[in-house]
Amino acid sequence: MSEEYAVRAWREVLAKHATTACALERELAERHRLGMSEFEVLERMVEGGERRYRVQEIADAVHLSQSACSRLIARLEKAGLVSRDICDVDRRGIFVCITEEGRARHTAAQPTHRAVIREIFTASERREHDLNLA
Repeated sequence: MSEEYAVRAWREVLAKHATTACALERELAERHRLGMSEFEVLERMVEGGERRYRVQEIADAVHLSQSACSRLIARLEKAGLVSRDICDVDRRGIFVCITEEGRARHTAAQPTHRAVIREIFTASERREHDLNLA
């Protein structure tokens, strides 16, 4: 693989990520009062199927620093979408639990999330297909 090809591919990844992130931020905020990262936290908690998660587990899953994730969780908690629970064994440990309102908001927002992703990647696939035909 040439260096030129690798750089071009990397820039395409960055462009697709930026396009997708902007569209998700806009649509999720307008329709569901959620940011993209907030949705991702709720999504990972729902998909994981556990009752509670450590902050570091969530931070790793959504690719945020622990401090950024803690701030995000504080916003979700203020909105009533998650709650915090103290670890019984280690009082310093804090768990995060998704609330029923958090589950409901995730359920309502998931079709919007999927539609945005589908639209962007379908359009991209069509462009690639058209380029291959040319």
